[in-house]
Amino acid sequence: MGAAIGIDLGTSNSCVAVVVDGEPRVLADDQGNKTQPSVVALGRTGSVVVGHRARRNQIYAPQSTVASAKRLIGRRFDSDTVARIQRNSAFDIVEGPKGDARVKVGDRVLALPEVSAMVLRHMKEIAEKALGETVDQAVITVPAYFNDHQRQATKDAATIAGLQCLRIINEPTSAALAYGFNKSKRQHIVVYDLGGGTFDVSVLRIDDDIFEVVSTAGDTFLGGDDFDYAAAEHLLHQFEQEHGLDIRDNRSAKMKLRSAAERAKVALSTTDMVEIEVPDVVRGPDGQPIGLSTVMTRSDYAGIVNHLVQKTFLTCDDALGQARMSARQIDHVLMVGGMSRAPVIRDAVMHYFNKEPFTGINPDEVVAIGAAIQAHNLTSDDPDAGSSVLVDVTPQSLGIKTAGGFCEILIPRNSPIPTDASKVFHTAQDYQTEVRVSVYQGESRMAGDNEKLGAFVLDRLRAARRGEVRVRIGFEIDTDGLVSVVAEDLDSGTTRDLRIEASSSLTEEEVQEMRFDELGF
Repeated sequence: MGAAIGIDLGTSNSCVAVVVDGEPRVLADDQGNKTQPSVVALGRTGSVVVGHRARRNQIYAPQSTVASAKRLIGRRFDSDTVARIQRNSAFDIVEGPKGDARVKVGDRVLALPEVSAMVLRHMKEIAEKALGETVDQAVITVPAYFNDHQRQATKDAATIAGLQCLRIINEPTSAALAYGFNKSKRQHIVVYDLGGGTFDVSVLRIDDDIFEVVSTAGDTFLGGDDFDYAAAEHLLHQFEQEHGLDIRDNRSAKMKLRSAAERAKVALSTTDMVEIEVPDVVRGPDGQPIGLSTVMTRSDYAGIVNHLVQKTFLTCDDALGQARMSARQIDHVLMVGGMSRAPVIRDAVMHYFNKEPFTGINPDEVVAIGAAIQAHNLTSDDPDAGSSVLVDVTPQSLGIKTAGGFCEILIPRNSPIPTDASKVFHTAQDYQTEVRVSVYQGESRMAGDNEKLGAFVLDRLRAARRGEVRVRIGFEIDTDGLVSVVAEDLDSGTTRDLRIEASSSLTEEEVQEMRFDELGF
């Protein structure tokens, strides 16, 4: 087998790391870059460019450049989330054959796992060049609040990229593992993970080499992208007010302003004021270019994004409430994700927890380091390598739709994983020979407000009077957070292992057909 690596597959940027001689090391590309934009540029001839070169293509050819694909992975096309993403994306999003969201560039339609696989393959190649050996195994991180669809789609992406996915690990848990690596610490920590597209907060108990997640909460639609959209909206409104032009349907103009907003955000991390110059936003009625020239202060920016900052603390309230702890009981706050660099975020976090957040590890690299440590633990022959024990939780409740459209919870959120639960069902009609079970993930009492994972039918039951035939349905959530089902006919003793086939997911055959060959994409 080849080397085992850890990959932080991020919304905005991705990072790869490995453990060498007992020490984790972040791997850089030929130019010395330790993080890579999670951007894919697709050429008319079928060529694929990933990373920094693709990001440079984003302004000049936005409709053929796919960014923030992670926000779309595992989502249905008809969801409100996809509609929100489409409003801010220059590339086209279309409906797949099973109702899933897919990306269309020219005549080419790509499933989201295929796009993410291109990023994973790029990270794999960087690792192989840096290490001088084949890489074919990886621990891959996902937001803690990812549901079963999103986790399975990420695992599919790894297969397509030619990687054996050793484990799917939650980003906050991975960061905590990096934070506590080779340290004897007994404490409660909070991991505040504000990345490019998602926000997670986890409360963990660390006791020497045991890392136990007490609770987790998150928002898969809150991240650096949303901060950029808010600032870009401010610039767009300012431009329209100044020039009396409506440019909201101009994708190229909006992308230029978004790029300017992102640059301003980065600059304001180190300075109190930034001058924003966008010389050619659009061309006016006379064909001459019209630009934007303005100034943004750190105070201005804080006001623009304050509603998003406060939204993160609602999630913190939820996580602490689930853990039955107060902010004062937390020993350390670990900042994770590129967006957590912003002073407006760090100041707000310090005020909320009443303590200086820990910033001793690069927030862009800490998740990949933790994933590399876990990959090493899972593959090393060293008896001491696997000494760290991770006890994670399922972020969302798992339940079954019952009469009246209600959702009966079998496995509550924040249950330690792996875990299982079962329920006995009785036939509801005379001579009924099958039972249909619909599985949902989420916190609403109404099944329709939760994420439907799928449905299955247990058939060939004995024909009998209602209530005489009993069926036990058992659910299992593995260490990757993936759901499987065991159905047992208690009347005959027959047991079947069933896999929930989500209506929008790729089949095993489709995943194998999409696999990249050794020559490239």
